[in-house]
Amino acid sequence: MFLSLPYSLSKKSIKKHIKLPPPQKCLVTLLTQSKHCVCLCNDDEDDQGTEQTEWPEGNIKKDLFEMWWFQQGLSFLPSALVIWTAAAFIFSYITAITLHHVDPALPYISDTGTIAPEKCLFGAMLNFSAVLCIATIYVRYKQVHALNPEGKYITKLNKAGLVLGLLSCLGLSFVANFQKTTFFTVHICGAVLTFGMGSLYMFLQTILSYLMQPKIHGKQVFWIRLLLVIWCAVSAFSMLTCSSLLYSGSFGSDVVQKLHWNPQDKGYVLHLITTAAEWSMSCSFFGFFLTYIRDFQKISLRVEANLHGLTLYDTAPCPINNERTHLLPREF
Repeated sequence: MFLSLPYSLSKKSIKKHIKLPPPQKCLVTLLTQSKHCVCLCNDDEDDQGTEQTEWPEGNIKKDLFEMWWFQQGLSFLPSALVIWTAAAFIFSYITAITLHHVDPALPYISDTGTIAPEKCLFGAMLNFSAVLCIATIYVRYKQVHALNPEGKYITKLNKAGLVLGLLSCLGLSFVANFQKTTFFTVHICGAVLTFGMGSLYMFLQTILSYLMQPKIHGKQVFWIRLLLVIWCAVSAFSMLTCSSLLYSGSFGSDVVQKLHWNPQDKGYVLHLITTAAEWSMSCSFFGFFLTYIRDFQKISLRVEANLHGLTLYDTAPCPINNERTHLLPREF
């Protein structure tokens, strides 16, 4: 019989929860990622069986307190996604400002990756961000599916969130590789996919958080994600409204390709509001993915190699023991 109990419980407390017939032996194993212990104990009247089993305090302390937070589970994925993407924005912005390719006062994010050499840095780093985003979205999908295998509504919303998230990653790759001064239509389609599908993905994940609380996690996670979705919605509404007015044609036809703005230019205020809303919306995305860190500390994925034979020659298949390993070693 196996039972998951908090590590803070003592051995005597465990005996109150577990009633097993003798002569079962006691086995204690710590799951460091979930901070729970799986216990198999006996209930001898003389209490000798339980008292003779010692807790592996040294190994427990080593696993719990010598492990960095990003080494727990797959928590490094959302943190790496946010740090890497923010670095892509900052490095390309600094390069574009230094070379006077854009104005320092709130340029469009994509404007900082329009002209070489910053467009090379912008494209390469955002392509890797798209890969990290795909991995993060897939792990989140697998986690929700594992926690709610029989929930019909949750399963459908989870699958829809996976599709929306992957489309958002595709749009991010389009934005990175097709500059607005060269392929304006493709660039805009990529931006719509990135921000539009990404916003819907955040909305669906917030609904999933609502449906899973308080059974799976606390209400605090839901409220934080809800506030981030509201932040994203306000930023998206401001950006769509002001950009529609700015590109309506009332402020000239060169607005689309314009990289340098002066306060005296027509539509300058609308331009500032649009760019500020775009940066704000990106920050809401960052904040939302950061809420995954604690969740991802409690999940890990394995890769399984299925061999059809002992050699690579064309022979009849024979059963071979499968090999299961972590996607990344714990020492990584």
